[in-house]
Amino acid sequence: MTAPVKAYLETEAGTRIPFLFNPTTLKVKRSAKWNPQESPGKNAPGLTFDRGQSSTLSFELMLDTTHTGSPVTNYTNDLLNLMKVDDQKKRPPWVKLGWGKLNSFKHVVEDVTLTFLFFAADGTPLRAKAELSLKQYQDETRQPLQNPTSGTPKRDRLHEVKPGETLDRIAYQAYGDSTIWRLIADRNRIMDPLRLPAGMRLVIPEREAVARAN
Repeated sequence: MTAPVKAYLETEAGTRIPFLFNPTTLKVKRSAKWNPQESPGKNAPGLTFDRGQSSTLSFELMLDTTHTGSPVTNYTNDLLNLMKVDDQKKRPPWVKLGWGKLNSFKHVVEDVTLTFLFFAADGTPLRAKAELSLKQYQDETRQPLQNPTSGTPKRDRLHEVKPGETLDRIAYQAYGDSTIWRLIADRNRIMDPLRLPAGMRLVIPEREAVARAN
């Protein structure tokens, strides 16, 4: 049986804080700010986009050291230290959440709430629940949580020429612009764009290639 992959927080300094137990849920929140327009006499105002808001990522962790008897604060202190100000940067460090193939972009730790649940006879805390709230550190175009294989460019696709079809018509169907038919012609080494035999298979380049060609 394959052992479960442990989640962790990777700090700006490159160190990792491993989780004793994986979180059971991850909550991602993304919002945008819209301002109402002046709309006298209407049931509802129109909206004007103002700006995007920082994404947040929150989760709970169970920390338990009853099997070793060592203080659970050895782990909770690592989480609290993520909110300490670095003397050189004049701010706390950013972190990334990693979990197998899943990874996040840069976040800062906005809030840590610790609840100690179990203690040894001498008062040593042995079990705690940690609630963490992370906030997006800087503007990034990718999703807050993403597999490294996602977001890759789409593969070129094939198109079988139908009777009477022309390159400009195929370009319009593929990209919404008939004037970039030459991209398809170059990709398929077509010398005469007016002679397309029915049944011929054309490679249609992905849209990113279109953007680079313009």
